[in-house]
Formats: sequence, structure tokens, C-alpha cells
Amino acid sequence: MTATTTQESADLFAKAHASLASGVSASMRINPYTGRPLYASRGEGAHIYGLDGTRYIDFNMSNGATMLGHDHPAVKQALLQGVAMGVICAAETPFHERLAARMVEIIPAAERVRFASVGSEATLVALRIARAATGRTRFLKFDGHFHGLTEPWLFKRADPLTDDPTVVPSSGGVPAAMAADVTIVPWNDVAAFERAIAAHGDELAAVVCEPIHYNAGCIPPASGFLDLLRERTREHGIVLIFDEVLSGFRTALGGVQAQYGVTPDLTTHAKALANGLPLSSVSGRADLMELLAPAGAVVHSGTYSGHLLSVLAALATLDELSQPGVYDRINATGDAFYRDLQAVFDRAGVPARVQGMGARFGIYFGRTEPVTTWSDAWDHDHEMNQRFVIGCLERGVSFHGYARQGAPGHAGFSLAHSPEDFAETLTVVETVAKTL
Repeated sequence: MTATTTQESADLFAKAHASLASGVSASMRINPYTGRPLYASRGEGAHIYGLDGTRYIDFNMSNGATMLGHDHPAVKQALLQGVAMGVICAAETPFHERLAARMVEIIPAAERVRFASVGSEATLVALRIARAATGRTRFLKFDGHFHGLTEPWLFKRADPLTDDPTVVPSSGGVPAAMAADVTIVPWNDVAAFERAIAAHGDELAAVVCEPIHYNAGCIPPASGFLDLLRERTREHGIVLIFDEVLSGFRTALGGVQAQYGVTPDLTTHAKALANGLPLSSVSGRADLMELLAPAGAVVHSGTYSGHLLSVLAALATLDELSQPGVYDRINATGDAFYRDLQAVFDRAGVPARVQGMGARFGIYFGRTEPVTTWSDAWDHDHEMNQRFVIGCLERGVSFHGYARQGAPGHAGFSLAHSPEDFAETLTVVETVAKTL
């Protein structure tokens, strides 16, 4: 039996409902396909262990945060250094300057950096800066792109499968009146974007996107699409924001903006930045960033912003990611694994499309054509995905489920995944695929 079916896990989940809302600390901890969290006892490298000691090859990796692998020795040493310093909080140290300077060096958009704690905070601050800089309130985002769980982002088109532009809240507790500030168009749809710019270009404070739409699996930008966003925003005095919370450090050290050669005005990072420690950042043009208090009037501060433990972990993480040949290895490993994974499904006659770039990927069941838009991803076969995820879990490979409708969510590997891990995974997937 696995940790997904043990009585110990079931009992703990039932007990947790007496003190935790819905029994968990975050809604996405519950795998909708199993109906409960995967309770972990420890992590090591590419593996996570259940309460009963079952070892899983982990293809969630802390929702993408643990880029180097669990229990990485350099990150652990950095944390021990921070503990020895006294777990300093709400104070600046030389390490904060050192990390910011390193990010300015490697991230094209970053002329100045401000640290925060989580991605939702960073994207909210980026929008706040854009509104202050332009004197406008309206912004444009793309169908299904995820920018955190603060109010500005919790909107969707009423029917993303049609041309209906009506925008509605996607969460309870969000005032419907805020939808007046939101324009949403399909990703990679040049005509729809041009129409929106023609109608609202002089009203928009910002255009924000996931430059690779990893939260829907992996939907890369169409050829020239990022260049178009850059050109039109510059023409209309709109602040272009790349949300690289998830895409940062996946395909290149400088992120998607370095890979594609398109530099936004502002950019956000989190997740892989500190290998599982809570740290986020907003960075960008100096004139925009200096609008932040205390130099400017845009408010941002926080007791835990740039917590020393996270800053030290990020320095260790960037040192590892900066080693020669790391991204050649990541991209070559990904290309080979995604090709082999696709071949397994093809041999089994399973309708599935594997799409990945760098260290993260998506599997779209129920289709074989390329996924280029949110509408394509919405057509995902969750019943088949459920059987796949549970079948893999039962055989020691962990893929996380994110939802029961819409896009399938994302998976990924770390630098700790070995050739043996990939070979074992492919063997398990081939076994499971034959049951689909």
C-alpha cells in the first residue's frame, strides 16, 4: 500500500479537519484525484517520502520551487549559517545587497530589486508601480495566466471558449465592480490583442503575462508574440510586466526574457529563486522601481520581506544554477525526457500531448495536437489524467493534480533527478499507459 491509501494518512486527514480549514494549510495541497494531500515525512534529492516510508520520484517539486532538489547540501549549509547568525528578521544585511546585485547581473529587466515574501505580493506590487507610473488603473492579462491570489488577478472571462469579453470574478469575496479595470484576451491571439490595444491602449497601466504559460502545463509564446507585446506597450506608454514567478530559471539563468531577448519594464520572481524557501522579488527599470517607498509614494514593506534565511538560500541556489553547463544539461535532459514520454503514450495508443520547455512540462490527455491557447488546454481529459496520476502514485511516481476541470497544471524535474529516476519513471508510465 502507498501513502495515498494508508489508514495513517486517512486518520491524519480526518483529524486535521478539526483544526485546519478543509484539513489543509493551502487548497492546492489536496490532490483532487486522490481527495487528500500526499503527506510527506521527508524529502531527499528527487524523492519525497510518505508517512509509511514509501519513496516517490517527485515531479511536483514543491509546485516548482525546489529546483535543485530536496535537502540540497549547499542550501542546507546556507540555512545553518542563517541560524548561527541568530535567525535575523526585519533587518538588512550585506547578503541582501549581494543577492540584489547578483539578480541585476543576470536578469535583463532588473536595474533595481525589491524583495518580498511570496509571488502574490510581488505581482501586486508590480501592478501598483505600473498604476502609479502611468496614472491609469486598467490592465490587460491573458486567459488562465496565474498571477497570484490577490484581488486584481481573481477574474476570468465569463466564457473563455468564445469571443465574449465579459469579465467576472473567479473567487468568492471579490467585488464584481473591480472587473471594470480588467481586460482579458486569449494568449497567442494576435488579432484579439491588437483589438484590445486599439480599444483600451491609452487606458492601460500594464500588460502582464506569464511569458511561458506554465500554469496551464506549458504553452510557449507564439513566434514574435512577446515582441508584439513589447512593441505595442512601448507605443502606448504601458508598463510591460513579465510574471516569471514560475518560468524564472527554468530554461535559462536570466529567465524567459533572456531566452527570447525581450526585456519587460518590470518582472517578478519567486519559487525556484530560493529552492523552496519563501522569497519573491519585483525588479525592473530604475525609474519605475524608485517609485517605491521610501524614495517614492508607492507603499511596500514587510517584516518578513527578504527574510535572511531565504536570502542566503537564494544566494546558494543561484551559485548552483550559475555553474557552467547547467542549462545545457537542463534543456537537453528535458528535451530527451519529453520526447521519450511522448513516445510511451504514442506506443500505447493513448491520446496525449507532452509539452515542456526546460525543467517544467505539461501532459494534456485527450488530444494530440499542439496546445497553443488556454482554450486548447481547457479541453483536457481529467478522467484519464486521474487514472494516470493514481496509477503512477501506486507505483512510486508522484504527479500532482491541480483541478478537475480546465488546464491540467504543471509538472517538473530538478537538478537532482538522475538518469535512473527518469528511466524508472518511463517504465512506470509505460505500465500505466497500457491501462488507459
